[in-house]
Amino acid sequence: MSKLIIDDLDLKGKKVLMRVDFNVPIKDGVVGDDNRIVAALPSIEWVIDHGGKAILFSHLGRIKSEDDKPGLSLRPVAEKLSQLLGKPVTFVPVNEGPQLEEAIDNMKDGQVLLAENTRYQDVIDGKQVNRESKNDPSLGEYWASLGDVFVNDAFGTAHRSHASNVGIATAMEKAGKPVAAGFLLEKEIKFLGNAVDNPKHPFIAILGGAKVSDKIGVIDHLLDKADKIIIGGGMTYTFYAAKGIGVGNSLVEKDKIDVAKEILKKGGDKIVLPVDSVCADQFSNDAKTEVVDGSIPEGMMALDIGPKSIQLFEDVLKDAKTVVWNGPMGVFEMPKFAEGTLAIGRFLGTLKDATTIVGGGDSTAAVKQLGVADQLTHISTGGGASLEYLEGKTLPGIACVSNKD
Repeated sequence: MSKLIIDDLDLKGKKVLMRVDFNVPIKDGVVGDDNRIVAALPSIEWVIDHGGKAILFSHLGRIKSEDDKPGLSLRPVAEKLSQLLGKPVTFVPVNEGPQLEEAIDNMKDGQVLLAENTRYQDVIDGKQVNRESKNDPSLGEYWASLGDVFVNDAFGTAHRSHASNVGIATAMEKAGKPVAAGFLLEKEIKFLGNAVDNPKHPFIAILGGAKVSDKIGVIDHLLDKADKIIIGGGMTYTFYAAKGIGVGNSLVEKDKIDVAKEILKKGGDKIVLPVDSVCADQFSNDAKTEVVDGSIPEGMMALDIGPKSIQLFEDVLKDAKTVVWNGPMGVFEMPKFAEGTLAIGRFLGTLKDATTIVGGGDSTAAVKQLGVADQLTHISTGGGASLEYLEGKTLPGIACVSNKD
């Protein structure tokens, strides 16, 4: 069933409530990385160009006490958004009550307003009540009452059922008001959804990161769909242990060795593991390193894939028509152990006629660092959400969008 999209709606003169994902790093009142704000611009600009009033809601960080609130205000985001749009953005330092209602009532068509961090509602008068993150229906109903249309464009929280996404959507539908996906959410549905449900073959999944436990569901779901699943990162060594290969001091989830054995048995030659590793005598960028084939020596830990593994993975990838990559190949934050991740990003940028989709913080950082982001088909904006989507789970933030008639 196809979903209602923002460009299906008549927005002129409408109060358009928009859930965006402005959960960005802020230090000393300055936005550090504006990628998520930039990703929301097409939907915001569509609303203002089509005569709607854009009323934006977003969370920022986690609020566990009143002390958390000052450092997690969205005010710096409003300033950055204003710069990016090249027009004023009204920031309202609350997200409930007369001040917000009056500011919305005073809006003219084509104007933009950003309400304060929705997670301020998780702590009221010093008490942790989680109205936003536990989807308090009365809060969703209140926010829904402020607008004529709701657009969910926050893929980063699509795997969460919050008052500001599912709560608003539920109340809007009940009131007979439309709930649409923004362009960013539409893009995620299109690329991630198609990659998993209707991929062009050969379909290769590259899964990295530290823990097998984070990726079990994804591996299991993709085993029936992918032609090959390349495994990298720390979770490699739980698979090594499952195969009886020496792991030295490398990261191993002992309680997941049996799960890894099951995956290897079920996957057979679909599972591609590294054949060599960059090993270190300690977890440090200053460590003494050596490249080791196969078993990791005692006293050493594997912190990246080695050159033979890079070559092997490139051979597997070279004819791919669909590639989904989530998770680094090594300890990417240390330059000494970043080459495996960077090499994969570099190679993906050279693939022709392939749909290449990257998700997860480190993989995304790698392709941006290399300057190959624009050579890839899609960079997902949601870490946890993209993983759950790859697992085949229904995401509440997508399910709550109205279907087209």
